[in-house]
Amino acid sequence: MRPLVLLALLALASPSLVACSQSYASRVDDRTFRIEGPEVPGGSDAPNRRLADKLCPRGYRVLEESRRKPDPNSQIQTFWTVRCL
Repeated sequence: MRPLVLLALLALASPSLVACSQSYASRVDDRTFRIEGPEVPGGSDAPNRRLADKLCPRGYRVLEESRRKPDPNSQIQTFWTVRCL
């Protein structure tokens, strides 16, 4: 009985944890997007790269990149402005 409960908790917790590590994009104009990355230790830009690859399957160019730490206790967050080729 106990392993079944743990398995159910793991299945319910997985989608909520995945949502914490995904980037979000907003359209600026026809081929330009602003991507806000999640707070990642070390400021990795891998989530931004994955989303840019989905938005621009033929390739993209990073027009602007910035990194910020919203709070003293939070991790580094990356922001990209990309244009699809």
